[in-house]
Amino acid sequence: MDKLTKIEKQWILYDVGNSAYVMLCTTIIPLYFKNIATAAGVSLANSTAYLSYALSISTILVAVLGPILGTAADRKGHKKPLFTVFFLAGVIGCFCLVFPGDWLSFLAVFVLGRVGYQLSLIFYDSMLTDITSDERMDLVSSHGYAWGYIGSCIPFIASLVLILYAPKLGLSTGTATWIAFILNALWWLVVTLPLLKNYRQIHFVEGSKNPLLDSFLRLGQVIRRIGGEKQILWFLIAFFFYIDGVYTIIDLATSYGKDVGINDTSLLLALLLTQVVAFPCSILFARFSKGLHTAKLIRVCILGYLCIALFALQLDKAWEFWFLAVCVAVFQGAIQALSRSYFARLIPKENSSEYFGFYDIFGKGAAFMGTLLMGVSTQIFGTSKAGVAMLSVMFVAGYLLFRKSCRA
Repeated sequence: MDKLTKIEKQWILYDVGNSAYVMLCTTIIPLYFKNIATAAGVSLANSTAYLSYALSISTILVAVLGPILGTAADRKGHKKPLFTVFFLAGVIGCFCLVFPGDWLSFLAVFVLGRVGYQLSLIFYDSMLTDITSDERMDLVSSHGYAWGYIGSCIPFIASLVLILYAPKLGLSTGTATWIAFILNALWWLVVTLPLLKNYRQIHFVEGSKNPLLDSFLRLGQVIRRIGGEKQILWFLIAFFFYIDGVYTIIDLATSYGKDVGINDTSLLLALLLTQVVAFPCSILFARFSKGLHTAKLIRVCILGYLCIALFALQLDKAWEFWFLAVCVAVFQGAIQALSRSYFARLIPKENSSEYFGFYDIFGKGAAFMGTLLMGVSTQIFGTSKAGVAMLSVMFVAGYLLFRKSCRA
């Protein structure tokens, strides 16, 4: 039965809220940052590198904090409060982007908000085991990404109209962008309220008299268990490699497009098209999962991304960026949603936050390496195409390792 329950819909709404922030981070924020950095005399290549380093810093902070907080969240009654704290940190960080007056301060605020957002996903992803059954995980996870893509278009289109028509509205482009930051923060807050009200933690471990010590002890136990569970271990290693390319493409697509000469309007409209196309494609892959094994669909998505990275190496025209945006849309939601649900079925439900803390380490560690490689190779070779070439290698490694995990 495909009809979603009330709590499944409310869980999906958080994807709708945070996807608006992700859309902001991959479109308007990089363009705004590059514009203020360029105005301050920073070259295009260096501004791409500095943005890459900021993304790397945020991901490494999350990679360090994630497993510890995930272990704490599995105790009875802890998951919801921790989720609330970091979700609000992300919302406040988005709102506060209006205040910095220079590019370096802007990056600092951006990092803080992004850390809050990324940490909230550890608890959010692990809620999947509480709000649905094993049989429905592919469906619900895919609907999360699908509705996230289409729902994020609402504040994004409003933001786009504000920025593109700012002079006709009597606003400067900077003021219109600040309003967009506030609008997206409010959207994220409002659509998350139903989940905050009704979510209940079903699977948990009992608390202890010394929760801090207990968290570290259980962290060590999870590390040992993962080391002994070969399918989980090899999946996480494979995930590290293939999701590296996915996250880096999401984070730096706009910046890369600008570097190869695509104008701001074409970039924003192409990425809006990505959101629209990603909606039916995510639902389609969820339906495919009923007749095909999830692992097979993940392998298809990895190969799709490898072709995307290879095509991006010669990208220098607006229509090619538009074509690439559509190709990304076909696989973007599917590879993330199916990886999340595939992993959720492998792990013990009462320790879901612990395991998703490590899932996040491998995912965010990949994002750290991807954005760092992008930044370093761009500065060394003077072109961001060098970084894209490195991503192709990561997809090949991810594919081969994922096949190994399926045989473990």
